[in-house]
Amino acid sequence: MSESIVHQGGCHCGNVRFEFDAPAESVLSECNCSVCHMSGYLHLFVDKSAFRLVASEDELSCYEFNTGVAKHYFCRNCGIKSFYIPRSHPHGYSINARCVDS
Repeated sequence: MSESIVHQGGCHCGNVRFEFDAPAESVLSECNCSVCHMSGYLHLFVDKSAFRLVASEDELSCYEFNTGVAKHYFCRNCGIKSFYIPRSHPHGYSINARCVDS
């Protein structure tokens, strides 16, 4: 595995910003659950220790369904879910690769 670098990203309006450590080329995956499928979410999993919320925790809302284990965070202003705590990886975060800066 290659050395980790700092990546940055955020929601559409820019109110929510985050950064995380991951290799320059990371494995991405698609989920077939109803929420991820309908929103076109593209997963990049990182450990909790590799994720940092940089701006606007107060701009986040949380959506939970079914078991309530997954914490789907989205921007209160633009509605974009740029990261969340998945049920399948509760020890980390799933970053929406579509929300990572180019």
